[in-house]
Order: sequence, then C-alpha cells, then structure tokens
Amino acid sequence: MTSKRRTGLYVMDPARFDDVYGPAERALIERHLTIERPPCAAPELTADLLADIDVLVTGWGAPRLDTALLDQAPRLDLVLYAAGSVRPLVTAESWARGVRVTAAGAVIADRVADFALAQILYALKHGWRYVLTARRTRAAAERRGELGTAGATVGLVSLGATGRATARLLTRHGVRLLAHDPYVSDADIRSLGAEPASLERLFAESDVVSLHAPLLAETRRMVGKRLLRLMRPDATLVNTARGGLIDEPALVTVLKERLDLFAVLDVTDPEPADPGSPLFGLENVVVTPHLAGSLGPERRLLGRAMADDLDRYVAGRPLRHEVVATAMEHAA
Repeated sequence: MTSKRRTGLYVMDPARFDDVYGPAERALIERHLTIERPPCAAPELTADLLADIDVLVTGWGAPRLDTALLDQAPRLDLVLYAAGSVRPLVTAESWARGVRVTAAGAVIADRVADFALAQILYALKHGWRYVLTARRTRAAAERRGELGTAGATVGLVSLGATGRATARLLTRHGVRLLAHDPYVSDADIRSLGAEPASLERLFAESDVVSLHAPLLAETRRMVGKRLLRLMRPDATLVNTARGGLIDEPALVTVLKERLDLFAVLDVTDPEPADPGSPLFGLENVVVTPHLAGSLGPERRLLGRAMADDLDRYVAGRPLRHEVVATAMEHAA
C-alpha cells in the first residue's frame, strides 16, 4: 500500500447524504481522500467524474458496480458503503476486477438487534396485548399470568449478523434460546448459547419467534399456515427482517383463528402495507413503520464505520467491515 493521495467521490441519495456523512465523518474521510466535487446522485455519474476515482464513498442510492461503470472507473479499488445489504451494489464483474467493498451492515444489525430485543422482552410480558385491550375496552387490562423472561423460550430464525447480535443480547436475560439456520453448524449455534432446532420445533416450542432471515427465493413466504398453526398458546411472532418472509394472507387467517397468538410486524409486504390492509383491523397485531435499524442521528454511526475502515485501508490493515464474494450466497 503506497502513501499516495487517493481521489474519492461521494455518490448516493442526496436526501440521505448528510444523515450518514455529517461534518465530522466527512472530515475523517477527507484526511485520506481528495474529494473535489460535491456529492452527486448515481444517475449523475459520467465518465469524466469517474475516470480518476480510487474510492467511492456511498450509501443508500449507491450506483451498481456494473461493467459500464467499472469501464469508466479504471482506478476504482474500494467502495465505502454506509448501508446494509450490498446486493444492489456488487456484481460478478466487480468481484472479478477485485474492487473491494466495505459495508455498514454489522452496524445496522446491532441497531436492529436492539429493537428486536425490546420487542421480544415486551412480548414476553404481553405488553402490546395489554395496551390494545385497554384501548379497546377503555378499562385497565387484567393480567393473565405472562411468563416474563424466566423459563421463556425464544426462537431465532437465521443467524446472520442480526440474528447473532440478537442472540448475544438475549443470553443475559436468562431465556432458553432455540435457533434455526441451515447454513450454520450446530457447534456454531451452541457457541452463541442457543440450541439447534428445526423450523417446526422452533415454532412449536417458542414463546416468541423472531425472524432474522434474508429474503431469498427459498425464504420468500417461508412462514405460512403450517408453521403458524404449530405455535404454542399465547406465542408471539416478531418480524424485524423482511415482510416477504411471511405469507401475510396466511398470517391473517391464522390470527383470526387463534386470538391467543400475536404478531409484531416492523416490516410488511408490500412496505408500507396497503391502506385498508386487514393487518390494521386485527386485535392481535401491531404494525410499526420499519423502526428497526439506523434512524436519524444513528445513521452517522454508519458513516463513522466507513471512515474507520478507510483508516485501515490506508494503513494496509484488514478492513473490519469488508464484504467478500463467498459470503454473499445466503446473505441479505
């Protein structure tokens, strides 16, 4: 790694730029990069803008690293991506040309895990149920002997970055953890303090099932009537991952059949849910507007993570958040 001054370019959704790269984050980045132009949006990129660029500094609204862009950016070596899934960004050609990508997915995962933990603990105390019952009856809700965390079982579906972060947070609360991930070894699952389980067993034994799977062809609508009807009495389904993981018509049907079940949906399919969706009329569902993840000032943490990895890149050290092609097959 040479000490030459590198040239960079900010390119992402302009409406989100300052949320992610505030003055402090830009100062850290510009210690290492010469950035002569103001931030631009992906559709504004031209060959002249890209010709001398070594590093793209980006986030939501990033350009796709396709052959046309790469041909215009022959010096491009690193992309700092202050967002989550890199699927909209990377291509087979970008991997083939050795363009390195570091992304803030793990930072976002920690925030999602925080939100998931809050919903799981609240569900184990039946918090939302009491709130909605009191609103409906205009009277204090009668407690029903909820478990709390002592003796409760929580099932985690998928152990990617968010699932692992959630598992780590849950271990200090003394719950029994079940986990299902066909791409993670039983030994690895146990190392997180969880017990490996099939999807069927996880749904049948868990007081709260929390979804953390990526939305892939094999996971789309994976949670349907069969799994939902296996859920134990008074169980709660929490989804902070992707709305498409759940067969929503099936969910509506089962929740109408079984008023003891509850669902906390931070994501829907489509998102946002259509006005008049039956989800809004059920007494055993709450829908929140995708609050999990990095919101408001929290997004500066993403920019700071990218600045930290740029420090490492310039120093020739391993990147903390680098994404490699082999990790992409089953990632979000």
